[in-house]
Formats: sequence, structure tokens, C-alpha cells
Amino acid sequence: MTLVHRLGVLTSGGDCAGLNAAIRAVVHRAIHSYRWTVFGIKDGSLGLMNRPLQYQELSLDLFNGNMLRMGGTVLGTTNKGDPFAFPMPDGTTKDRSGEFIEGFHMLGLHALIVIGGDGSLRILDKLCQLDNVPMVGIPKTIDNDVHQTEFAIGFTTAVNVVVDALDRLQPTAASHHRVMILEVMGRDAGHIALSGGIAGGADVILIPEVPYSLDGVVDKINDVRREGRNHALVVVAEGCKTEDGLPATVAWSGDQSRYGGIGHYLADKLAARVNAETRVTVLGHVQRGGQPAMRDRLLASAFGVHAVDLVAQGKFRRMVAWQDRGVVDVPIAEVVVGSRCVDPQGPVVHTARSLGIYVGEFG
Repeated sequence: MTLVHRLGVLTSGGDCAGLNAAIRAVVHRAIHSYRWTVFGIKDGSLGLMNRPLQYQELSLDLFNGNMLRMGGTVLGTTNKGDPFAFPMPDGTTKDRSGEFIEGFHMLGLHALIVIGGDGSLRILDKLCQLDNVPMVGIPKTIDNDVHQTEFAIGFTTAVNVVVDALDRLQPTAASHHRVMILEVMGRDAGHIALSGGIAGGADVILIPEVPYSLDGVVDKINDVRREGRNHALVVVAEGCKTEDGLPATVAWSGDQSRYGGIGHYLADKLAARVNAETRVTVLGHVQRGGQPAMRDRLLASAFGVHAVDLVAQGKFRRMVAWQDRGVVDVPIAEVVVGSRCVDPQGPVVHTARSLGIYVGEFG
């Protein structure tokens, strides 16, 4: 057991459904079982970097029954502004990592629980190592690309949104004899597109990890038509490149860019070749919000409890994870090694191909 009286918790990176459930679990376990005081850090690492500090004490009365059901994060979050190279108003960057460590000590914290994706966990682990700040990580991301865990908080809810969208698009596709293209999030990983496409009955699923050809997509749509169906559903992950290998991006915030546009690229290319109207739906941030699905609530609750227990046991620089239908913990060093992408030879891709879904070209 380690001496802990004041525990901090923060959310970092993009928001997703289930974050509030995780915070709630941390608060309940820490207060009910250990009688600790819990502080919520506002807006990720910024809460400890800004002066005055931005935080609030988290008491049980704040976490009524509705908190479990709320999307987003009541603490706020950020997915920009690396503390080691923080962008300043004059266009320069500044190392503000020391301000984060100073803020941790100013608040009198004994340990920190951070809820984030692979990028956030990497940065926060590096920050905490500067002064041996005791830290435990909880994985969250709709992309489900964190290593060493089968599921991250937020993934199931995002996939459910994709399935619901396909359920709504299919009747319109059938009524108008159309090819419906659904562009989904996931960045450089195709987990959302693959799982959502299978569950939603897609005919074509394109993901960044598997190369595809336009001829292959056209052949599949024509096969569907020969089988007697007058419409087709195509799911494409936002990180997919064009057939020429170029990323599909749009300009954003000056000289920056972000993923977007692969759906419309496909629509333009297919329209002239499949003899059918094509329509594109881009889900975007709709996948992040809304009430968390059952599994995200369960994962968040189990992760929060286990993270607090790790703190109590003095086990730091570890991340809680879901493996083999249970909660375990793994070294952070085994997590912050980049994104966990879809295995092209794995069981989920095999399932899709066995169902006759076109998932790119066989290697």
C-alpha cells in the first residue's frame, strides 16, 4: 500500500462516450473504499499548466445517476498543445512541461489517474517521468487503437452509431437503387469501419491497413447486382488513401490539415462506372457523442475501480486493460509504442471476407 490522500484525475485527447462513467468510478472507489480526496483536473494537462490552477474537488454528490449516462467529459479535455512544444501566440513553441510538474505539487497531489488514448498516454507518461509523478492510465478512444487492450472506452458507442447509420441508409438505398457510401472516423486504424461495416451489413469495407482497387469495388457492386439486389452499402475509414496512395485531407486552421474527403473521392470515381447514383454520408463527430453504450459503461466502471486499486497498491506507470473478458494491468511502456492497427490476417478481417464483403485486395 502507498500513502495517498489526494488523488487527481484528468481526461485528455478527443472526447468519447464513457469518460464520465470512468471519472465516476474513480471517485466512488477512491472515496468509498479509501477515504481519499479526489480532484478533477480541467482540460487535460492544461489544468495543471495554467495559473491559477484549473481543478475542482469531486465529491459523491456530483455523481448522481445521470453522470453514468452522459457523453463527453465534465472535466473538459484537449487534443492539442504538446506541453513539451506548446504553441505560443507569437508562433513560437515553448517547453511548458515544468509547469505541469509544478502544478501537480502546488495542488498537493499524491498520484494521478489519466484517461486518454495512445497519444495522450505517451505524452502524459513522459511528463510524469520528469519528476517520478505516480501515474496510472485508463485507455479511451473511439479508434480502439491502444495496444494491450481489446477494447478502449468509447469504441463500442462509436460502432453502434455506424450500425445505426447503415440501418437508416439501407432503406433509402433500396428505394432509389443507390450506392450509399458511409465515411467513418478512426484516423489511421480501421477498427470502427470494419466492426461497424460487418454488423451493419456492408458490401464493401475499406480500411487503411488493406490496399484496395477501384476495379475491386466496382466488381463487388456488380456482383451484388447480379445476385438480384438493386443497391449496395460501402463503408470507408477516413484514413484510407486514394487508389494512387494519396491521403484524403481537407485544410483546417491555417496550414494544418485533417482527414476527410475519401467518401466523396470514391463517389466521384464510382458514379461513372457502376451505372447507379452514389450518395455520401460523413458521420464525423456524431460518433463521439451521445449516451455511452452498455459495454462502454461497464468498461469505464471496471477500469476506474482497477486504476484506483493500482494507486492504492503503489503500482504506477501501468495502464488498465481489457483482456480475456476481464480487467488486467500492463506496463505503460508496452502501450505507448504507436497505434494498434487492424491485423489484415486477423479474425475480424477473415470474418468479413468469409461473408463475401470486399475488404481490399488479398496480399
